[in-house]
Amino acid sequence: MPRFVLMCIDKPGALDLRLATREAHLAYVRDHMTGVRAAGPLLDADGAMCGSMFLIDADDEAQVEAFSQADPYRQAGLFARIDIRHWRQTVGEAI
Repeated sequence: MPRFVLMCIDKPGALDLRLATREAHLAYVRDHMTGVRAAGPLLDADGAMCGSMFLIDADDEAQVEAFSQADPYRQAGLFARIDIRHWRQTVGEAI
């Protein structure tokens, strides 16, 4: 099955929105774990959350896009940029 990286970069100054929406986002992810191999927040130089990264097994990019569109973070307008890329692991412990 193809594997994708979903990278979401927060809008500048949006930490309060991220924190206000975080529980809904985490509940959404817990309820939609099929295909999610790894996920977590991106951190800025000070260690504050500033984005999200997912490693997802999916049939196609459209499936990843649909997952992203339903995320409460995206629905709240948190992200400045969203990028979906095919990914193939070549080194390291198998994920």
